[in-house]
Amino acid sequence: MRSKFENQLQELNKNVIFMGALCEDVISKSVQFLKHDDSELVDDVIETYHRIEQLERDIEEQCLKLLLRQQPVAKDLRHVSAALKMVYDMKRIGAQAAEMGEIINQGHIHQGQELKHLQTMVSHVVDMVTNSIDAFVHDDEELANQVIQNDNTIDAEFDTIKMDLMAYFAGEEVDGEHAIDVLMVAKYLERIGDHTVNIAKWVIFSITGQLDGDE
Repeated sequence: MRSKFENQLQELNKNVIFMGALCEDVISKSVQFLKHDDSELVDDVIETYHRIEQLERDIEEQCLKLLLRQQPVAKDLRHVSAALKMVYDMKRIGAQAAEMGEIINQGHIHQGQELKHLQTMVSHVVDMVTNSIDAFVHDDEELANQVIQNDNTIDAEFDTIKMDLMAYFAGEEVDGEHAIDVLMVAKYLERIGDHTVNIAKWVIFSITGQLDGDE
């Protein structure tokens, strides 16, 4: 029975890893519109998000079966429970990345200082997603805490973009659609960072049994 349960846990981990990879993929694809307009890419982003949605349902079902049928011990119970919570945040990451792609695909964002900061935010949030999933699979509390700390970088980049846009609006030639879309995309990336922090906190719970704010 234990061997069967461990095999099912490994399968759960594989699905979580795959869902995390899809989240990384949809974030990366959504910002490719900054480089070129591609109707196939639009469909690809939507399809990837639908796969994320389906995986969320599959993993939830998998977790519930493990909880109801296997009666896991405390450590395994936390691991499965954490996965059940994490997939919600991963689905939200996928949804926000898809919405971000729709904004960028409108073509209002053009070259400028803000674009560099957006690309930096994208690079950081993709790394945060990767590291949070790795921390879950490998029970790496230190890596999970690193993800939480790295959110400060995302927040700092978001604040920089806001300051840059304030200076941009003070200029003579202002493209309002560019500014609004940059701000909306930056906000989506900031929210994705927050969801990744939630994932990392659930990883820490799965390892230590302590939720954020517990004494």
